[in-house]
Amino acid sequence: MYNTTASLRTAFLEFFASKQHQIVASSSLVPGNDPTLLFTNAGMVPFKDVFLGAEQRPYTRATSAQRCVRAGGKHNDLENVGYTARHHTFFEMLGNFSFGDYFKQDAIQYAWEFLTNVLGLPKEKLLVTVYETDDEAFDIWNKVIGVPAEKIIRIGDKSSDKKFESDNFWSMGDTGPCGPCSEIFYDHGEHIWGGPPGSPEEDGDRFIEIWNIVFMQFNRSANGNMDKLPKPSVDTGMGIERIAAILQGVHSNYEIDIFQTLIKATADLLNVTDLENKSLRVIADHIRSCSFMIVDGVMPSNEGRGYVLRRIIRRAVRHGHQLGGKGLFFNKLVATLVSLMGEAYPELAQKQAVVEKMLKIEEEQFAKTLERGLAMLESQLADLSSTEIPGSVVFSLYDTYGFPADLTADIAREKNLTIDEAGFEAHMLEQRKKSQAASSFKADYNDQLTTTHQSEFTGYLNDASTAAVLQLFSNGESVAELTDGEQGIVILDSTPFYAESGGQSGDKGEIEVAGGTFVVADTQS
Repeated sequence: MYNTTASLRTAFLEFFASKQHQIVASSSLVPGNDPTLLFTNAGMVPFKDVFLGAEQRPYTRATSAQRCVRAGGKHNDLENVGYTARHHTFFEMLGNFSFGDYFKQDAIQYAWEFLTNVLGLPKEKLLVTVYETDDEAFDIWNKVIGVPAEKIIRIGDKSSDKKFESDNFWSMGDTGPCGPCSEIFYDHGEHIWGGPPGSPEEDGDRFIEIWNIVFMQFNRSANGNMDKLPKPSVDTGMGIERIAAILQGVHSNYEIDIFQTLIKATADLLNVTDLENKSLRVIADHIRSCSFMIVDGVMPSNEGRGYVLRRIIRRAVRHGHQLGGKGLFFNKLVATLVSLMGEAYPELAQKQAVVEKMLKIEEEQFAKTLERGLAMLESQLADLSSTEIPGSVVFSLYDTYGFPADLTADIAREKNLTIDEAGFEAHMLEQRKKSQAASSFKADYNDQLTTTHQSEFTGYLNDASTAAVLQLFSNGESVAELTDGEQGIVILDSTPFYAESGGQSGDKGEIEVAGGTFVVADTQS
């Protein structure tokens, strides 16, 4: 019945709406209430202030399908994408939440009812974990739900010197709301290697966690004291890709309908016949994260969220090149993504043109240096005397050709090599010191001119636009005009010209004015 991801998403939200939960639309990937997070990485992030009591909402029960990204900072799955069955940069987290309303028994009963009654999962294929000392949760699973005791696994702290570091005790941070949790696992069968949670073989793929129920019942103070919360709450999360794989009778997330459609669309664009190729999985994953980042206002850049976006775009473009693609292809996948997810996320459909434009510009920029960078790397590898690519080479690829270090690491992994990360970071640190010193002494263009003006970059949306001239320079001096044949520098109030950065050359083009046309030979920050 629920043989598509879209129908599963709808079923989940409607089930909890029938249990008096308010359906809450997905929040942005850019957290609005937590400056410590690079991206929204869990379904509870938009409700953090509600759990903390700092925000009041007109409901005490909520449910959502939250878009999430884990591709930077503490939660970074980028390097595993394409190599495993369940790692993604972008994923959807289904969740139901209680803000001081129901607690353990209702949360457990709702989860079991949805999985076994609504989705029809065989009860014998499910097992659960509880925190080691949570007798209440154990008894609910055993005596109320009827799960056999041998299928309820107690999980304790990982080590005595790391108190509360447990798969079954969740904390919002070093202080604040926290509590034990109960996880539900699905058994894919004996033909898949792996053991149950808590066993030496737990990292195998046989038993897969599909739902986590967090019982927030304590508040941890700075001195480590655990005080009971006056209104215990519930936070749950279930990855839609994992449960979709089970319902669709496949083992890998990349075999579900959404990914298969994206994989086939990519294969058609690149004339690839082997649909099992790892690079197709990478591209299918990356078009989702890149598109939704842009929808939520993240622009490609060399810092912060923008740099994460640029890294993912370039990784996708490189995998397309590896499949034989020579022309632009990545931006053409947006239409397929909109057909799959535009109904659930209308903002994706509304901003389709913007997403396509920005991806096309980034793809064009990187394409200018991709082949030269790969040729340089192959030349270096030919002379390599060890299995580690030197940090100086990794840095040169980044500085000259715009290859992020993790892209070089991705290429190295395919060749059973590693990169010297420490050496790369040392070169990066040296570059930062030089940049700071140059800035202090006003080097580069900044030692030639003084201006209080700034230009707004509009090139992600347009490759031509109207702008006002704010200031002109000739030979380092501010001037009123430039004459025919004279070289100079022009500062505009806005510009579609991309400035040299991260190994990319500055844009070239033309500026048309009433008196004629000027050639733009370079663009600098």
